[in-house]
Amino acid sequence: MRELIVAAIQMRSGVTPAANIESMEVLVRQAASRGARYVQTPEMTGALVKNREALRKSLRSEAEDPVLRAASALATELGIYLHIGSTAVHAGNDMAANRGVVFDPNGASLASYDKIHMFDVDLDNGESWRESSTYQPGEMAVTVDLDGARLGMGICYDVRFPHLFRDLALAGADILTAPAAFTRQTGEAHWHVLQRARAIENGAFMISAAQGGVHEDGRETYGHSLIVDPWGRVIAEMQGDEPGILVASLALDEVKAARSKIPNLKNARSYRINNGVQTTMGEQVA
Repeated sequence: MRELIVAAIQMRSGVTPAANIESMEVLVRQAASRGARYVQTPEMTGALVKNREALRKSLRSEAEDPVLRAASALATELGIYLHIGSTAVHAGNDMAANRGVVFDPNGASLASYDKIHMFDVDLDNGESWRESSTYQPGEMAVTVDLDGARLGMGICYDVRFPHLFRDLALAGADILTAPAAFTRQTGEAHWHVLQRARAIENGAFMISAAQGGVHEDGRETYGHSLIVDPWGRVIAEMQGDEPGILVASLALDEVKAARSKIPNLKNARSYRINNGVQTTMGEQVA
């Protein structure tokens, strides 16, 4: 049986990268000491900064980013795959990229993914978010191989776009990911059902490390980091929003078993939408 011990790190990132790096290192070391071979941190591990100008002034290239440099060294020291769920890096044209990076046990960057879907919304509690005013959206879906498993990379709001995760599963992903900084309001309503749905639809494990609690910049995130199996069962969860670690052993053969019982990836068919045009039997819809 193929097994992989994984961990999700729950954080409460502030506005200072150095302090967040210190917190990350403590938690990642704890996860590695419990046998985790793959460790995932949440979205915006490096800093949660609501002030756009302050964020822009702090941006560095991927090669110069202090969080990613620390992660590379930590992966090497501990001999693990370390997935920085995301951190903000300079993308040119005065814009940032919300970038996730996976490091191998030698500290090399195996893959990077820029969040594709931007959270632009006005919530009924008065909160307003315009990620597209700060972040340049990604254009490439990404998978990466590690220890006999293929990992599909997503970030936070991406989890509301099922077609992305379907495409990652069709590309061979056994494990899907959506490290996040979900607001408390949306997290209470949708976090669990979205994570379980993406796992069930694709017969894949779902690992999502989360930010949790009231942050230094004033925002509040939901926490409840999750690991879900291919049948949609929650096999590990952080109960609440406090920082900590979540460790689970994934029986990777469960992916094949789930997909054989519910072969929807194979059974999917292409189709047309008639856009309201009346059709009769045998007519083709343009």
